[in-house]
Amino acid sequence: MPGTRIAALGHHQPSRVLTNDDLAGMVDTSDEWIRRRTGIVTRRIADEESVTDLAAAAAAKALAAAGLEPADIGLVTVATCSAIDRCPSIAAQVAAVLGIPSAVAYDLNNGCAGFCTALATADHAVRAGAARHALVIGAEKMSDVTDWTDRSTCVLLGDGAGAAVVSAADSAHIGPVVWGSDPTRSQAVRLLDDWHPRFSQDGQTVFRWVTTELAPLAREACERAGTGLGDLAGVVTHQVNLRIIESVVQQLDLPGHVVVARDVIDSGNTSAASVPLALSKLVERRDLPPGGPVLLLSFGGGLSFAGQVVDCP
Repeated sequence: MPGTRIAALGHHQPSRVLTNDDLAGMVDTSDEWIRRRTGIVTRRIADEESVTDLAAAAAAKALAAAGLEPADIGLVTVATCSAIDRCPSIAAQVAAVLGIPSAVAYDLNNGCAGFCTALATADHAVRAGAARHALVIGAEKMSDVTDWTDRSTCVLLGDGAGAAVVSAADSAHIGPVVWGSDPTRSQAVRLLDDWHPRFSQDGQTVFRWVTTELAPLAREACERAGTGLGDLAGVVTHQVNLRIIESVVQQLDLPGHVVVARDVIDSGNTSAASVPLALSKLVERRDLPPGGPVLLLSFGGGLSFAGQVVDCP
């Protein structure tokens, strides 16, 4: 079976910046409290843009960077948990916006673990010959599902999208996925289901799970890819909370040359968009060497998780 690679990346964020001081005027909080608890300083909020708009903008950049035409794409998948549209899928709407003529298109809802899960499904599809090029997008408008009166969650969330073009290759540049879920903690991260869904999280459950379970999963993903932790060029985890990211990095005892994504400081928690958004920014800034192995790790509702080692485009 052929291998696959990430041929190109793209990202998009809304223009409106919501600061901690702005939030302090909305709920009982402060810039100091938010920074100390989460590490977040700003987040982006979409006003008129929809999840489809965010996804299509990021995907168009990735497609252009890959040097491909819309007709080259055989699969479009969008990881999202905040889309209000149920049918047609956001992926089908993105295909229509970009003029992709006949690709299979589907959405994947695995919460914050969505992008890495979608990346694995696209990797498998391309390896199997079902498509030669695939668009994999993580896009969220979390502001639509935020309870702006709940200071424990509203300070966390932001909007944005990141996209990757996955293409067939002569060798494997996307490593085997480590994925699964812990159904005993399925209620730890969820959207409460009424006619206006809202984000809810048991922060302590998430913190305990991530700080005990994520490092072993990271090591397993590297082992499956045949990559040592010391050989990594970068690590991009779900941008949930700076304290959690720093805790996981400390457990992995990474050497100083490994670049760690900390986009949560500027973008907040963008759920399924956070991994591709952070990765695309690192590549755009040339913080990662082309071809360097990067560990991707995501986790979220379910408690679901997925991660793999990919070679930087």
